[in-house]
Amino acid sequence: MNSKSKLSNNEQCVTLQSKARKVRIKEGGIHMLNINDLAPDFTLQGSDLKEHSLQEFRGKKIVLYFYPKDNTSGCSKEAVMFNELKEQFEKENAVIIGVSKDSLASHKKFIDNYSLSFLLLSDPEQEVIKAYDVLREKSMYGRKYLGVLRSTFVISEEGKILLADYGCKATESPKTVCRLLLK
Repeated sequence: MNSKSKLSNNEQCVTLQSKARKVRIKEGGIHMLNINDLAPDFTLQGSDLKEHSLQEFRGKKIVLYFYPKDNTSGCSKEAVMFNELKEQFEKENAVIIGVSKDSLASHKKFIDNYSLSFLLLSDPEQEVIKAYDVLREKSMYGRKYLGVLRSTFVISEEGKILLADYGCKATESPKTVCRLLLK
């Protein structure tokens, strides 16, 4: 992995194939979620100050995206793009949910700053971030640290992974998901 934590093509889990191995182990022993895996369930506090679990959204497709930090350039662009496409996702029976380790207070500022109209979940203990395997070593200015690898998952009405896009680009992920759902 290079200093920007981008995955090479053979490490990416962006396959849209109908059959994939249950768990692919990438170099370094990291378990990545694949197409048709059951999405790990969770319960987290939401920006609406309620607890939310994956189970409550059964019967709808879920666009679950993980992002590094509220109110940063890339994360803001990605959130705004998801917000702009929200109506199209809703027509496809899909909900958008953003997850970061930021606090609920930070999420509120983020929502207010960009007029976001979808749910943000707070994962300060990084349990869900780890369950979806998006906590990775990163490097900035020569300093190594653990951070969230920007990733997007589309989960079926039955709770299975339809898309696992690890290391996606902020400005491409919303469009990729939209294309998948409109097929």
